[in-house]
Amino acid sequence: MEATVRVKYKDRKKYFFLTSPFKFEVFLESVAKKFDLPTLDIKVYDETRTEIDDEAFEYILKQQDIGVLEIGIPTASADDSFSSSTIGDGEASFSSGTLGDGEPSSGSDDTAIVIRNPSEKKHEEDRRLGRMIEDILKSSPGGDKITHEYARTKTLSDVRRRDLVKILVAHLTNEHGTSPPRRLKEEYAKGIICLFPYLADPRSKLGYEHFYNAEDGSGYLAWRIKTLQKEVSEGRMKRPRQLQTGGPTSHRDPLKEDIQWDEQQCQEAIALMKHSTDEVVVKEKMRLTLAYRQKLLHDPENSADILSVFPRFLDIPGLIDQDFRSLFGDATSAKMLEKWTTNFQAKVVTQCRGLTLTGDVQDLIQNAEATEVDDGWDSDMSSMLLLVHLLPPSSQGRKRPGKISARQACDSLVKFIKIGTSIQGHLDNIPGSLQPYLLAVGAKKSMIEYYYIVIDKHALPCKTSTALACVDELFKAHFVFGTRYCQELTNVYTFLQTTVYDIDVENTKVNPRVAELRARMLK
Repeated sequence: MEATVRVKYKDRKKYFFLTSPFKFEVFLESVAKKFDLPTLDIKVYDETRTEIDDEAFEYILKQQDIGVLEIGIPTASADDSFSSSTIGDGEASFSSGTLGDGEPSSGSDDTAIVIRNPSEKKHEEDRRLGRMIEDILKSSPGGDKITHEYARTKTLSDVRRRDLVKILVAHLTNEHGTSPPRRLKEEYAKGIICLFPYLADPRSKLGYEHFYNAEDGSGYLAWRIKTLQKEVSEGRMKRPRQLQTGGPTSHRDPLKEDIQWDEQQCQEAIALMKHSTDEVVVKEKMRLTLAYRQKLLHDPENSADILSVFPRFLDIPGLIDQDFRSLFGDATSAKMLEKWTTNFQAKVVTQCRGLTLTGDVQDLIQNAEATEVDDGWDSDMSSMLLLVHLLPPSSQGRKRPGKISARQACDSLVKFIKIGTSIQGHLDNIPGSLQPYLLAVGAKKSMIEYYYIVIDKHALPCKTSTALACVDELFKAHFVFGTRYCQELTNVYTFLQTTVYDIDVENTKVNPRVAELRARMLK
């Protein structure tokens, strides 16, 4: 049994001859080949717009008494409604010239197939979600302020972003209760990005995870919903925290092209380095023992003794940068010095103008924009401290001390002592074992002569006295020594890691505030 099928694509028509069994996929492959079409998503409908799948298609062509399929050759518009106009680009239709036992049907007895590019369906869904968010904002008090601000600035201030989240969560919970399904929360989050594309985070997988992340239930929408749930119920379910797999504590191997010594050779090199005064020799031995050093760092029994095993970190500047380059390459190592001043510093200042302008913030903004500073930190350090104000410490929970202010968090990044003050005395007075921070030594903050990286009550000399280079070296020290970020600066360091250095972007969990700022900076 054979069926002859006429296929029309745009203004072209071709015949296809099908033999039993009538395989839908064989027919579609033939259509794609003859018309030189990409792989397409094909849907078949009858006159009631009921979809005919491959099984029904085969069944219909086998019928002896199929009768008349009275549906003409339709057109599929953007909203999938049928009309009698000419079929548009990217679509095709076919009419069955022979059905059943080879008997021809009348010219009006046609079966329609709409062939669509999958990306078209995605665009339609994006437009639907964007229109949904737009309609909600149009019908809500304050929604016009959100759309007007975005139209003017291509971003949203913190105030307008909070308004946006409140409006959408209010609508979502009013329609679907205080525990809406995950699918709807994802649709609302995606709809935000569809309507306001510059709010998307280009470094995340989907772009909208800072509004809602289905993997761990985080994001602005989820947090607002949890706040509402807390107001109506004393108890709430707690999700287990997702472990962070990226960042400075991850085990890493040196780049493949670097030759590394075995353990016996490393022990010999360690003994030699402790007594050598030749910096060139020491740096070469350090390079060749990097893999061994990384192994020690990630061994809980030996990690605390790393500076006693490799004491030359304490008196030879540049070893931190050398290890970091061997782990990540020259291009990654150079990103902070290449990008901060040209790509990020001015944007940080601009974003800080939207904060509450305390005296500290105003002074830092003024110094960050100045070419010469007489009082206070220089331009580079001021801009870095402004980043701390943009990404203040997150709440530490009820069982820990109250939330630390951004001003206090700045002390976890850099501390200043006047030249002539005993560095050892400063180290002796450190309470406990703090995460790495910079110790700036000078006549005043605008005239720093030396920077040190303080780690485990040791002061490691920085390569230069330039503030930006020293912050760069401080960041690298976390990876070189496998040290966790200081809790007060976790948001700052994860921003630098995923936005400036592009390290472990896909497997590092970031606070939604970090993702939001990242989206603003990279738009």
